[in-house]
Amino acid sequence: MPLIPTPSTTVAPSDPAPPPQGYDGTSPFPPDGPAPARDGGERLYVTVTAVIVVLPFVALGLVGWLLWGSLVHPADIVLALVLYTITGLGVTVGFHRGLTHGGYRAVRPVRIALAVAGSMSFQGDVIGWVATHRRHHAFTDRPGDPHSPYRYGTHLRGQLRGLLHAHVGWLFRNDRTPADRYAPDLLADRDIRAVARAFPALCVLTLALPFGAGWLIGGTWVHALTALLWAGLVRIALLHHVTWSVNSLCHMIGERPFRTRRHDRATNLWPLALLSFGESWHNLHHADPTSARHGVDRGQLDPSAAVIRLLERLGWVHDVRWPSAARVAARRA
Repeated sequence: MPLIPTPSTTVAPSDPAPPPQGYDGTSPFPPDGPAPARDGGERLYVTVTAVIVVLPFVALGLVGWLLWGSLVHPADIVLALVLYTITGLGVTVGFHRGLTHGGYRAVRPVRIALAVAGSMSFQGDVIGWVATHRRHHAFTDRPGDPHSPYRYGTHLRGQLRGLLHAHVGWLFRNDRTPADRYAPDLLADRDIRAVARAFPALCVLTLALPFGAGWLIGGTWVHALTALLWAGLVRIALLHHVTWSVNSLCHMIGERPFRTRRHDRATNLWPLALLSFGESWHNLHHADPTSARHGVDRGQLDPSAAVIRLLERLGWVHDVRWPSAARVAARRA
């Protein structure tokens, strides 16, 4: 699931390129060709990416210092949980299951609200996010996949390097995914274009909200700053790494009870289910990408599917693609 880089009814372009001749699923991916010369725009991209990736992580160190001094307030944790849930569901229900894969159709206010909530996760503008994820599905774990952990082969050193690449390294490659090819439906949607343009402002908002709430609740700048730290930066860092873990760990560790396309190694990884709002049932998702539910077996928690069900009952989403028993059985390995 990406960073920086009307619901769609397509998972990806209908004619993804086949793997290069001779690609066996274990060898390193062929080189991409000579790297483009680094101009001012390239340097700016890397700098901004580094700030977005590193700053929340640095906040974790500050949290350790604050905990050592017992400077943490209950309101900070409540705010962090609330914003984590809102922005996380914006990504999983809005960006992913709705806009990327067309698992349901939402009324206009809900579609916009989910796109705004997902944008406040600091994972990039909505159109770039969707385009990158559709490209991932078109070329899963083969040349063309922007964040496959198998990019450097399946030997131990390649796997370790690939794990780092899939988790965060790919963000620094500036391997742009053309939105006109992978997300033309969103480019044609005036509302979604407006949300995408507002991404920088929404990044400011996602930090200003906890700061302002902390000030109102505690009445001091200390409360405002600790709320910004916990409910702003630490919350963003946690959601980042959970999202990136679906890219990395959920293609290397876990179970594969369902059949996927050749070379696709997506797995189900239960420890991440709750934190990822059900996204870590990744094997089923790759076996049936348009399904609105990813956790289809007994005991598989899928909060995102529960939210979609609630929205359906309220009449705010429709044409939901719930998995039938026959459809699930047909995809069993």
